[in-house]
Amino acid sequence: MPSHSPILLPVVALVAWSLVMWIWMYATRLPAIRASGLELDPTAPQGELMKQLPAQVRWKADNYNHLMEQPTLFYAIALVLALAGEGGGLNLALAWAYVGTRVVHSLFQALVNKIEVRFAIFVLSSLVLFVLTARAALALS
Repeated sequence: MPSHSPILLPVVALVAWSLVMWIWMYATRLPAIRASGLELDPTAPQGELMKQLPAQVRWKADNYNHLMEQPTLFYAIALVLALAGEGGGLNLALAWAYVGTRVVHSLFQALVNKIEVRFAIFVLSSLVLFVLTARAALALS
């Protein structure tokens, strides 16, 4: 039997996926900056220079930023469940469902970015996070 909670694996998987998106972001952004001849100006307002890049390039960066937002709540709740000894069973399945929906969201945003569909995927992942949070609250009560 492992000496760690099984819910830690989806946590590591989502961190790894975030790093994949980081690589993809720079693998598309740096060539686009070179191709456009964009001069990096540290005095330009934040985000102003990147607006000059093609949308398909910006989508990867937008998604990377999204992976630094709501998933932080997932990391916290997964750690609570791990520490409470509740990191298996349904909670583990829900954690993997959250990671899976975030990966699908990333791929959809980075490749297609139809907002209505992307939002539906986001809502689905959020519902999974709500359930995980409720289950963590119940486990601690």
